[in-house]
Amino acid sequence: MDTAEIVDLSSDDEGGEAGSRALHFDSDIASGAKQQNVTNRGHTPKHYRSRSRSNIQNSEENMSPSRPNSCHSCSGDLKQGLLPVGDDAGHSDSSPICAALPCRHFWKAGNYDNGLVPKVRVPNAGNYLNVHPLFLHSNATSHKWAFGAIAELLDNAVDEIQNGATYVIVDRISNPKDKSPALLIQDDGGGMDPEAMRRCMSFGFSDGNGFKTGTMRLGADVIVFSRHLNNGILTQSIGLLSYTYMMQTQLDRIVVPMVHYQINTSSGSFGILNDQEHFISNLSIMLRWSPFTSEIELLKQLDEIGCHGTKIIIYNLWFNDDSNLELDFDFDTEDICIAGDIKKEVDALSSWETLNEQHTANRLRYSLRVYLSILYLRLPESFTIILRGQVVDLHNIADDLQYPEFILYKPHSSDESAVVTTIGFVKEAPEVNVHGFNIYHKNRLILPYWQVVSYLRSRGRGVVGVLKADFIQPTHNKQDFERTSLFAKLEHRLKEMTWEYWDCHCQLLGYQKNRPKSQVPIDTLPPKPPGFEIPVALNKSTYPHSTFEQVSPTKRKERHGSMDLHKMKKQTREQDFSTSVGCNDENIQTTACSEDQEEDQGTIHLIQVNTELHARCLEFEKTNEELCHKVTELRSKIQDAKLEYNSLLSQVHYQDLMLTCIVDGTPPAA
Repeated sequence: MDTAEIVDLSSDDEGGEAGSRALHFDSDIASGAKQQNVTNRGHTPKHYRSRSRSNIQNSEENMSPSRPNSCHSCSGDLKQGLLPVGDDAGHSDSSPICAALPCRHFWKAGNYDNGLVPKVRVPNAGNYLNVHPLFLHSNATSHKWAFGAIAELLDNAVDEIQNGATYVIVDRISNPKDKSPALLIQDDGGGMDPEAMRRCMSFGFSDGNGFKTGTMRLGADVIVFSRHLNNGILTQSIGLLSYTYMMQTQLDRIVVPMVHYQINTSSGSFGILNDQEHFISNLSIMLRWSPFTSEIELLKQLDEIGCHGTKIIIYNLWFNDDSNLELDFDFDTEDICIAGDIKKEVDALSSWETLNEQHTANRLRYSLRVYLSILYLRLPESFTIILRGQVVDLHNIADDLQYPEFILYKPHSSDESAVVTTIGFVKEAPEVNVHGFNIYHKNRLILPYWQVVSYLRSRGRGVVGVLKADFIQPTHNKQDFERTSLFAKLEHRLKEMTWEYWDCHCQLLGYQKNRPKSQVPIDTLPPKPPGFEIPVALNKSTYPHSTFEQVSPTKRKERHGSMDLHKMKKQTREQDFSTSVGCNDENIQTTACSEDQEEDQGTIHLIQVNTELHARCLEFEKTNEELCHKVTELRSKIQDAKLEYNSLLSQVHYQDLMLTCIVDGTPPAA
């Protein structure tokens, strides 16, 4: 292959005068496109876009099932007008795809002999920097989990809801060249024009980075088809991002061949937007390294998209450590699973273990259908996710909680309003060992069942929460959050929520409240010296300067039911120990021996804090009484107003009756 055939689609000389072809264009196609243009005028999509409604039932046998399309069909018209692709592009219908990468294991695919001299070098390459093909692999390693990469691609389809997208399809299809499984992701959003396609598939733009990391994490190669309609002009673009092509040809830079077409729906003219030289070389690369062997087959994929949308086909899917496909399409014909993580021995488990393994918290790790059901907190009813031909039923985790409570959390930033945290016991508790918080960011699940406490001795077992945290930023792969101070404070508060909820509600499920080793009931302690206040075990959330909400009276009474024995055991052994505590921070004097003075200071501090908290509790109780009294007064006033209203209404009716009698000249009824 010549150097001239290696075309980097980000080059500036690609925007030459578009070649045109005098081809017939059906008037029905143009009219259908005009109707679609009303809702897509002026749209420039962000990231990648992949949308088309295909016949899902036949997608296992065909790369893209055929269906009626009233918008545009140009593959039949082009049979007599195809541009030649040159001698080197003669890999047409009978040409098999080039050999795949020697290593099909994702985590090993970035290793190769760096001593190999690239066959193709850019002229004057020393004058500027290139992005090496290995960056495709290293960039994709940000996704440790295959489902996280799929979710990244689905996010782009969900973003297109604002442009009229009504569905996204995720399915298994077959590579026409070798019949190997490939992954299809397609929707009917606004699609991408040529410039948006370049930004999506080129490097140096923030647009489309999720597309590149997501697709390269799932397979070695991806081909993208997109249609975009704007002001009566229908553009259709095809781009190929092939790690196999670049590594097999030993390129020293990333090369992304793309071809673009344009259709004027008014005149019916059809042309190419690349200059002819680039078009021929790019098409030649596509036909050799993509699953398709002719331009007709490529255009057929565009026909099946519809008037607008994008279709992504990821092929040469990665293997796992067992040399099996990482994505398992055979275990469940209506699902996509992660091979190796599927629980195939469920039948051999006990009933308790079976119930535990079948819970959403465990199944989402290997079942894409389960993961997608909780991926978004809410979606418009007009939008559906279709997996392997079946609609994914969305599931709200908060709907399954027993004894739910709703707690306001105020982030430690002045520009954020309080958010509601839903917390409760999972409905299968106490039989299942599931717990943790599900943290969403802008409607998207980032951390599923995130365990914030250690759950030793069952404290916190079965407690599940749901929180929408838009005030913290997710990481690059959207599988975690940036470890900022805001995140640390949130984590600390969620720990407190877990323990507080457990302590107040664990008896409802038959659990016994665990007492820390350092705490015993008050009635088991020796009598306290006269005038001595027993310190209570305090939770950090009850400190007077905390920014979190106050603890309820029920929780406060439970905390007052225990004390710190370690702080008191030496003091109770002293015969002559005495102390006095004033309400205005009076001096506290003790007769304890010198080695106990430091411990006594800690006890004194706890007593002071306890006194302050008790005073605050009294204030809250007084305020509560005042509010209750006010509510009673308002209810009484409302009742009086109702009585007065009824009286006035009766008078009005009586006056109406009298007026009627006067007008009619009839005496009023007795």
